[in-house]
Amino acid sequence: MPSTAYHAPGTVEDAVALLAADPTARPLGGGTDLIVQMRAGRLSPGAVIDLKRIGGMSGVHRAGDAFAIGAATPCTALKADAALSAAWPGVVEAANLIGSVQVRNRATMAGNLCNASPAADSVPALVAAGAVCVIAGPSGQREVPVEAIPVSPGKTSLAPGEFVVEIRFPPKPAGGGDAYLRSTPRTEMDIAVVGAGVSIVLDGEGICTAARIALGAVGPTVVLVEDAAAALVGSKLDDDALAAMSQAVQAASNPIDDKRGTVSYRKAMAGVLARRAVLIAASRAGAKA
Repeated sequence: MPSTAYHAPGTVEDAVALLAADPTARPLGGGTDLIVQMRAGRLSPGAVIDLKRIGGMSGVHRAGDAFAIGAATPCTALKADAALSAAWPGVVEAANLIGSVQVRNRATMAGNLCNASPAADSVPALVAAGAVCVIAGPSGQREVPVEAIPVSPGKTSLAPGEFVVEIRFPPKPAGGGDAYLRSTPRTEMDIAVVGAGVSIVLDGEGICTAARIALGAVGPTVVLVEDAAAALVGSKLDDDALAAMSQAVQAASNPIDDKRGTVSYRKAMAGVLARRAVLIAASRAGAKA
């Protein structure tokens, strides 16, 4: 691994300046992707900018009924927050499917997002939840929907000098529920062949009034399937609505053939997982069996 300068700035502004000064510099949250890529020779940054000493970059923060997660917060810290786990259990579960326990003790959702893998577990759940990223850079701060961050495998929409400061979630709506499911050959230490994140809202009569369905590992980036959500809205999640939702999910999937799964398998599994995730989310939203 090449010799690389190491910086641990104490402010967002200092981190931005360091990243802007060297186009090859990379921010460090947990490092579970960055260090591996450096050791493999895939990345040779001139500097690593450690974000963990910046105030507010670690931990779960709450503002009223809304939550924000600092970009340097390890995944295992999320399930320790009872309020976050109650509001967005699907997001917390997705984050805690990443790697092993040892990896999750370091890995962050912001890093999982910015690594821009199509199979990232936390990203479909974040997109389904309607989460946004606060981005800091030379031009100041801006908010970007999570789904707009990855643009292709390994590439993001972040400009030079920019990095994720935190991930923000909207308040959990009354009657809301979410879930994330994935298909893997092994139960742990594997990447998703298909992943499905779902967030729905049910009214007092059990009618779906809002939905977001996001898929992973079926395209070059996460896929937000608006037609699938539309198939659920206005229904009581009956069999016809679920079947229409599954068909929309399969139609929106554009996976590849590889040793982990065929196109036909991945498309079929996307429909199956989305249906299962909808039912789990509905149960969490308070739907009657």
